[in-house]
Amino acid sequence: MKLLVTGASGFLGKYVVAEALSRGHSVRAMVRPGVDVGELPWDGHERLDYARVDLRSRRGLADAIAGVDAVLHVAAKTSGDVYAQMEGTVVATENLLVAMQDAGINRLILVSSFSVYEYLHRWSFATVNERSPLESRPLDRDAYTFSKLAQEQLARRFSDEHNWKLTVLRPGVIFGPGKTVNARLGMQTKDFWFTFTGWARVPLTYVEHCALAIVLAAETDAAAGESINVVDDNPPTQWGYISRVSKYLYPRPVPVPVPWMMLRALARTAVWTNRLVFKDKARLPSILVPCRQHARFKPLRYPNTRLRDVLGWTPRYTLEQALALCYGERPDAPDSGHSA
Repeated sequence: MKLLVTGASGFLGKYVVAEALSRGHSVRAMVRPGVDVGELPWDGHERLDYARVDLRSRRGLADAIAGVDAVLHVAAKTSGDVYAQMEGTVVATENLLVAMQDAGINRLILVSSFSVYEYLHRWSFATVNERSPLESRPLDRDAYTFSKLAQEQLARRFSDEHNWKLTVLRPGVIFGPGKTVNARLGMQTKDFWFTFTGWARVPLTYVEHCALAIVLAAETDAAAGESINVVDDNPPTQWGYISRVSKYLYPRPVPVPVPWMMLRALARTAVWTNRLVFKDKARLPSILVPCRQHARFKPLRYPNTRLRDVLGWTPRYTLEQALALCYGERPDAPDSGHSA
């Protein structure tokens, strides 16, 4: 197959291109005009060519994607205010979808996110799967949730109108080299690691495992029309993951547990104080906003049944092996010269 990968120079996109090439596909890597492709690990591969375009503009897009069999849409804006993320995610996706229609391409793999699910009103220890409710008030959460939900809705509308074969993949927390710590693990300082609900599961997926799922979705006819969560087997608890990561860090941060009920009580107090004293005009820290707090730390279950059954996906590495790949042979001795 000839696969187009958007966001090919990004953290996940680089692995998607590598996975597609390793599985025998031809790849057109879509990168922004200013990207130095010589720094990319697969530059010069015989089955690779480039499309240098900016998805925020429709100029040249139809020509850039002509002749491919499927589009793997990985690109998205993950930072900035709601306007920047809407432009970098939703407007960019709309431009891509219009170009696909113009070029006669009807197979799309859209990489979404676990952020689209609703967490605040779910019971603790409930299961988050592909049938779980989506967030109904995304702007209360953050700009990323708002833009990813809007992106999904836009892709589904185009798919329904034009009878496309759409697969939506929702990765959990993607980790890999240079990206092993995330917001679901609490708050980290130089010396301490404040943990909340340390026994809550963290829906991790190693970046190579996530890339494999994306390419498998393009190869698997049964994936058309599906929404599939991407999370590795047996997600670790917050404490379990922190203990594994900490051995690679120097100095090792001391874990400081903060009870989940205490954190929830602090958030409720902050919300009521803001409402009664500041008329809801104060900007609360993210960790004290209930819908964000629950999205990060509520203890829930994250099965990957659809991922395995529909795509035939199996992980290549255990969590310990994946972390070893992230850190290489990096020692944690005091004289190593490395810091966290």
